[in-house]
Amino acid sequence: MSVVDGYLAAAEHAVALLGRPEVAEAWREPGALAGMSVGALAGHLAHQILSVDPALDAPPSPEPPITLLEHFARAEWVGAPLDGEVSTGIRAWAESVAAGGPSALHGSVGAALAAQRGRLAGRAGGDAFLMPQTGWALTFEDFLATRLLELAVHSDDLAVSVGLRAPELPAEAFDPVLVLLARLAARRHGQTALLRALTRAERAPAAVNAI
Repeated sequence: MSVVDGYLAAAEHAVALLGRPEVAEAWREPGALAGMSVGALAGHLAHQILSVDPALDAPPSPEPPITLLEHFARAEWVGAPLDGEVSTGIRAWAESVAAGGPSALHGSVGAALAAQRGRLAGRAGGDAFLMPQTGWALTFEDFLATRLLELAVHSDDLAVSVGLRAPELPAEAFDPVLVLLARLAARRHGQTALLRALTRAERAPAAVNAI
């Protein structure tokens, strides 16, 4: 299975979640993430799908792509304070994506995903493109891996915000997320900490968060 298959599977689950009546009913209520309403969380989740369209339209990058691990090492939002410029900007953007309300958001993201299915089939995963919001390039396959991770994590955030069980992702979607999170956690805490967390409850560290 390719990362495209995983992305499409996770995006399909996200679109279904965005269409749930529980999400619409709780739209203005506080979400599971501090400072974000349910509507803003829905907008942030939807953005992970909508952001694939500019990537599909982008010309090839003259800059060599960096690795996924380097991408997360450079990302300003990792560890950013809640009241910092990066975090407030993310929340404001999420609110703007969701500004039209639950029905409009569900319709637009569903239409975007439907159009992407055909376009993704002909996109070479090794092609690099420059991400304007970061200033560095990723391969298209690695970019989709970042969207896949975000879809998995924020589907859980949105589901728990409205009292729903998080979508159970199929293996083609969950396995790449698991591998990426494990690599990020090992880099952050060390191999031993991760091994103990997974195999030795008596010596498990207090935290092995990946990001």
